[in-house]
Order: sequence, then C-alpha cells, then structure tokens
Amino acid sequence: MRMSRMIVTGAAAGALAVVAGCGSTSGGGSTGAAPTSAAPTSAAATSSAASLSGTVTVLAAASLTGTFTDLGKQFEAAHPGVTVRFSFGASSALAQQINAGAPADVFASASTKNMTQVASHTSNPTTFVKNEAEIAVPPSNPKKITDVADLARSGVKVALCQAQVPCGVVAQAVFTKTRTTVKPVTLGADVKSVLTTVELNEADAGVVYKTDVQAAGSKVKGIAIPENENASTAYPIATVTGSKNAAAAAAFVAYVLSPAGRTVLTEAGFAQP
Repeated sequence: MRMSRMIVTGAAAGALAVVAGCGSTSGGGSTGAAPTSAAPTSAAATSSAASLSGTVTVLAAASLTGTFTDLGKQFEAAHPGVTVRFSFGASSALAQQINAGAPADVFASASTKNMTQVASHTSNPTTFVKNEAEIAVPPSNPKKITDVADLARSGVKVALCQAQVPCGVVAQAVFTKTRTTVKPVTLGADVKSVLTTVELNEADAGVVYKTDVQAAGSKVKGIAIPENENASTAYPIATVTGSKNAAAAAAFVAYVLSPAGRTVLTEAGFAQP
C-alpha cells in the first residue's frame, strides 16, 4: 500500500503544540474520553515540540482519510521537524499488516475488534470517535430509495463493504435490526471503494458512514437511517509498541485527542464516544 508524504501548509502554530501521551487510557480496546483541556503553551511545551523530529507512519481506517489528512498537516505545522505519512485502508487489513510486522507508529481503527487483534503490538488504545451508517445513493436517486427496506427490492443494485471490514459489520447489524436481506452486487475492500461505486453510478445505493456521505458533498445523496434501526462503530487509536519514533507517535495521538483534533473530527460528522 502506497504511503504519501504530508505537505506542510501554513506557518507553525505554537499554540497547537501538545505533549506526548496526553489523554490516553490503558487496556486493549478500552474506551477513554478525549482530553478537555487546551493544548499547553508553556515554554516547556514549546521546547518539547521543537525536540520532535523524524517520520511518523500512521495506519488509519479509510473513513478517516479526510480528517487525518487535515490533522496531519496541522500537526506538521505545530512540529516542523516531523513528517507524517499515512496508509489508509480497511481496518481489518491494516490490523493484519501490523501483525505481520509492517512498519507503523500509530494505528487508528474503525473497530475495537480490529484494535484488539493487534493488542500485543499496541499500547494504550483510546476510543476517540464513533460513526453511524447511512445509505448513499446517486444525486438523482434513480431507484427512489427512501429506507433500508428498499435495498432489498428486486432490481436495486447495492454496494456493501466486505463482511470482515468494519463498514460491512455495521451494515449487517442494520440489516439484522430491520430484518432485511440484501444481496449486494459488489463488495468493496473498504468504505471509500463502496462510496466510489455509488459516485460512478455503478450501484443504486451503498451502505457507508455518515461522515463519508458528508465528505462526498454533491456527488451523492444521503438517506438517513432511523436511530432505532441504525448501528454504529467505535474508533480507537493507539501507538504501536515497535515504533521507531515513539515520542512523535505519542504526540500525534495526543493531538488527535486534543480539543483541536476533536474540532476537526466533529466538523467532519464524527460523534464523540
């Protein structure tokens, strides 16, 4: 999987500096609240930010692509000596890569199950957001989809994530709640591939996340799923114990958990855990 280098845009913002390890909790797959205090602006914090350098490799769920790209740019601006590299994909696939020894400093998963699968390779996982399912259809909604039951109609081409991928698990939970049997025409490797299928009009509908529909803008139309029928997934983040840049990795996790990180994630449609 190709990893691209983040490009720093804008001047460094000292007020965005964060200290390593802030806001994490211990225990595999455990849930922790994001810190509520502002990022420190003391001389000691500034000195700590200046001391960070090198590359931080972050393996993150595909649904975090937009938000983490933005957070990476902000983090690099606050820490000029650090380069953040991302590899986005299905959390299940990323967990397999970590267990196989792929180089990584941070793992952000769209499922606590996948974080638990790498428990021996991660430290202090903390749940930082959650996400819910939403139906995405082409802007014209040619099949007039209005609810989950419509996905089971004859002639409706539905795209879903593969069963082991978090977005596939969430979709199946929705179908179980609504007692709906859906036969997809395609199974995507991750949520972004499902969304692309709908954007290209290769499917009449796809079950993705609320944040993906929001990020797609006018490329798709979102069909909300009632709360009593919907399902959600929690997103934990952790440093990788074999990290070659532990200090910078911990600082990036702390930034994601900080008020600045929480603002970016909330604006993208993620809910707080």
